[in-house]
Amino acid sequence: MKRHLPNALTCVNLLCGCIALTFIFGGNLVVAAYFVGIAAVADFFDGLVARALRVSSPIGKDLDSLADMVSFGVVPGAIIFQLLTSASTHADTNYGYLPNAQAGSYPLAYLGFIISIFSALRLAKFNNDTRQTTSFIGLPTPACTLVVASLPLILANDVFGLKDFILNPLVLIALTVLLSGLLVAELPLFALKFKNLQWRGNRRRFIFVGLALGLVLWLKAAGVPLAVLLYVLLSIPGRVRSRDAAEAAPAKPQ
Repeated sequence: MKRHLPNALTCVNLLCGCIALTFIFGGNLVVAAYFVGIAAVADFFDGLVARALRVSSPIGKDLDSLADMVSFGVVPGAIIFQLLTSASTHADTNYGYLPNAQAGSYPLAYLGFIISIFSALRLAKFNNDTRQTTSFIGLPTPACTLVVASLPLILANDVFGLKDFILNPLVLIALTVLLSGLLVAELPLFALKFKNLQWRGNRRRFIFVGLALGLVLWLKAAGVPLAVLLYVLLSIPGRVRSRDAAEAAPAKPQ
């Protein structure tokens, strides 16, 4: 029974991604964003449970990637597509819910699916890159998707007056290109894989989780992009130490 638990959580991830898509194309991006959040939680715990129970398998790994491709690949592309369509047509004043956005009315909106393409490349690269067993190289797809999914939540409760900035088509396209590049960049990032709850060996993880929770509690949805930026910045010291260690290592005999 226990060996099926991680895969069951992965299926929850996939189901939430499918449900999110129905809400996205129905125009309700806010509800879709909440299902993205549930998918991200399920994705985090399926790996955690698999490691705790020591029941990982090639099938589980492949299933996880397939689920991630829907929840953290197709979904963010669809959100950007809807936001670009709405931004071009000014379909509704409440941009958390877009019932009047007409699909195909703004051809450039299809650029949003660049994220979906690069997410597929990121997942394929992860499955075949032996360097990513204990850390990541490139922005993980859930982190990318959480940034995108936070946009309709920010717009639905725009206490910071960001609507005109976020719904600028150039900003949305630039964000799409930036996130797509980060997905496949040779950028070492630490993984949130807690092998135990001790401070030693998990210092950066605990610092990140504490600061990220603080940002989200303080700024609500607007804190999510900042939390992802913090994640990237906190990964830099580890990258610098690894590079310095490599430079200080004695040269191999020729």
